[in-house]
Amino acid sequence: MSTAIVTHPDCLDHVTPPGHPEAIDRLRAVLAILEAEEFSYLCRIEAPLAEDEHILRAHPRSYLDMIESRSPQQGFATLDADTFLSPGSVRAARRAAGAVVRAVDMVLTGEMTNAFCAVRPPGHHAEKETPMGFCLFGTIAIGALHALEAHGLSRIAIMDFDVHHGNGTQALLWDEGRVLFASTQQMPLFPGTGSRHEKGAHGQIINVPLPPGAEGPEFRAAVERDILPAIDAQAPELIMISAGFDAHARDPLANLNLTEADYAWVTRELCLLAKKHCEGRVVSTLEGGYDLRALAASVAAHVRVLMEHVHVREA
Repeated sequence: MSTAIVTHPDCLDHVTPPGHPEAIDRLRAVLAILEAEEFSYLCRIEAPLAEDEHILRAHPRSYLDMIESRSPQQGFATLDADTFLSPGSVRAARRAAGAVVRAVDMVLTGEMTNAFCAVRPPGHHAEKETPMGFCLFGTIAIGALHALEAHGLSRIAIMDFDVHHGNGTQALLWDEGRVLFASTQQMPLFPGTGSRHEKGAHGQIINVPLPPGAEGPEFRAAVERDILPAIDAQAPELIMISAGFDAHARDPLANLNLTEADYAWVTRELCLLAKKHCEGRVVSTLEGGYDLRALAASVAAHVRVLMEHVHVREA
């Protein structure tokens, strides 16, 4: 078994207007860094299109129909001030959700130890009936619900370390007691959610807001205090990661000051919990990250740890 990279060229066909931060070059930078010699042992998997049944576990039919009906033949359709559709966007979003579903299948059947989904558009801001924050479908929530319904899991932990709160993931899983959702995010910042009192219908949501200017030591202390013990206590059967890298010090959209070393650290801590509780099973998917150099270096640090975790397990 090994680490899988799940992606598809269709994810490069989601075009955003000139100057938009969630641009095609983000994924190009990620894919380019993963072509380095050190990543030659990754198992590269083509993401399938998510089927309607996968998406409808998280979103109502009316929402899916709306998104598809708004897809333009050319140019752009505007969903909100930040979120756009181009002719290739819906197919790209189906590939992104399909990548996480495929990764869940591979990891839970033992085909792979862990997986990173190198996809776009991101997903963690999409609410049940509202696209927002560059996101169309709640990608990681779709993957978690697939793991629950198709594989019969009863305990899943998701950590979201994107600098922006995963309001969509939280909303989609608010009533789902089988999924622990833990999130670090800068506050105040878009989308304005993620305060500590937002705990979910079953107390299964943990929000850890960080102030502007927070650095690695503050991030690590917060994760060690509030998130890792909760995941350990839950003893998950699968750990999932919303891997946004826009809390990096170089990122232009926020004001946290993490580094690649911080992303490697949190990935390693989550992998150690996965090794303890669920045979190393981890599924990660790309969310934000808008400085291309920082994004590529951070993804490399993240995936490097996933690969090391496979080697530790097999030793």
